[in-house]
Amino acid sequence: MPEESNKEQNAEHFLELIRKSRRGKFKIYIGMSAGVGKSYRMLQEAHALLRNGIDVKIGYIETHNRKETQELLTGLPVIPRRTLFYKGKELDEMDVQAIINLRPEVVIVDELAHTNIEGSKNEKRWQDVMDILSNGINVISAVNIQHIESLNEEIKAITGIEVKERIPDSVVAFADEVVNIDLTADELVTRLKEGKIYAADKIERALNNFFKSEHILQLRELALKEVASQVERKVESEVRKPSTLRHERFLACISSNEETAKNIIRKTARLANYYNSKWYVLYVQTPSERSDVIALDKQRHLINNFKLATELGAEIIKVEHDRVSVAIMEQATERNITTICIGKPHISLLKVILATNIFSNLLKKLSTSDIDLIILS
Repeated sequence: MPEESNKEQNAEHFLELIRKSRRGKFKIYIGMSAGVGKSYRMLQEAHALLRNGIDVKIGYIETHNRKETQELLTGLPVIPRRTLFYKGKELDEMDVQAIINLRPEVVIVDELAHTNIEGSKNEKRWQDVMDILSNGINVISAVNIQHIESLNEEIKAITGIEVKERIPDSVVAFADEVVNIDLTADELVTRLKEGKIYAADKIERALNNFFKSEHILQLRELALKEVASQVERKVESEVRKPSTLRHERFLACISSNEETAKNIIRKTARLANYYNSKWYVLYVQTPSERSDVIALDKQRHLINNFKLATELGAEIIKVEHDRVSVAIMEQATERNITTICIGKPHISLLKVILATNIFSNLLKKLSTSDIDLIILS
């Protein structure tokens, strides 16, 4: 049996190599905020590729009327955008089909987290990029750290702003190369004050909000950590490991509480992404939360959280059971889970009594296994 298993693993590895060779290569520039120079760097790279005889074209670039960036567009072949009418306005979008028809070797696609106009083939630009890559075209793109889904809560805690346009972590993990565009806080603030990021009437407001020095430092740390973890993930996935090593598998256990569940999902996604491992989201439906009993708002929250988990790469498990700890252990054993992630119980006497009962039962069962337990704040 072990020999058969090794044969299957080798065949799957070879198939993965074939799939990778057929799709285009994907490079992402990540920055801590607007104005660090992602678009500028992509255009510099486009010029360098053009000089070396590579067929490179601009699929979409957002210069934000920045003089230095605008000037770099000179001499680069730009694929015209397609025009759409939406709510009485004439708007333009990247022409994905034109890119696929022209088949350049490399295409530059800015604003990876952008939401497309209603009526477009895909809802998000990152989905457009996936279509382009699947046609064998190489893509260079860019995104700010605040647009990565699993970092949403951290970004909100740092800046007080909830970023609406986000990309799943799996998109960054899919990239063949991730590059950090780094500036010090002082350099970024200087660029802002010189009018190189926003128009004059927006500078003061930006300095008092997103571009506060302490915010920039924290965002810079997140960007550096993200790129470092992606490099480590690449090493982990490309350097073959002995079969004796433990392969991590995470199980995020959620309830119908919207905010707690979101937090558990995002934090487990970060862990799974770091270890480049498979992960699951488990919801145990007790008799008190049967579909004919549970409140409609809780049902809606569950559906939204299942969608979020799926976007972040999880497999959803929904089971009916009157004992939560038993259900968790059954699923953990069945799926060879190495780490269970749960939320910290809310502090109220009744909840503590109930949660402690579940928690103590879970601990008893875990004490006889090799499964780790992480309690997420």
